[in-house]
Amino acid sequence: MGDHKEQPLRVGAAVRRRRRALELTLAVVAERSGLSVPFLSQVENDRARPSRSSLEKVADALRTTAVELLAAADPACSVDVVRAEEAEPVLQPQVRSLVRGHHQMHASEFTGDHDAGREFQHRNDQLMYVADGAVEIEAEGRAYRLGRGDTLYLTGGVRHRWRATVPETRVLVVAVAEHIEAVQDRHR
Repeated sequence: MGDHKEQPLRVGAAVRRRRRALELTLAVVAERSGLSVPFLSQVENDRARPSRSSLEKVADALRTTAVELLAAADPACSVDVVRAEEAEPVLQPQVRSLVRGHHQMHASEFTGDHDAGREFQHRNDQLMYVADGAVEIEAEGRAYRLGRGDTLYLTGGVRHRWRATVPETRVLVVAVAEHIEAVQDRHR
């Protein structure tokens, strides 16, 4: 109950996101795919489920694959519970996704040590919350030490790296998903 794997996928939002990312109109996609504008509109609004053949035509028109569109599809449910017991026992550093599917928000839980040499730069804003332990974060040339209950907000585009300074540290990272245009390009 509440597990999105039991729910059908809604491919319409994935089709719409891809079409808009390519800045195409429904008419252009209809012309490229050989499908009608009303049918494509119904697909995007999840009022019609395309056959495999139709989905492949839409994918070709959007310069992607049906598999990619299905991977980007939203689960039909609006509530999804990710249980702690679904995680593997922590024997080494691990990352666990806290939000399944392709949504506007992405959240992950990092447990254990972390590769301090790896630098990150996310397109959109993110929040780091230390649930247990402590971390050291380097961002914009400054080092920040965070303990249990502390948060750090990073604006999209900020290069940063971090490492756990205490064994069994747990860090939650919540970010606006990469496929969302939440911030303007700061490099223009």
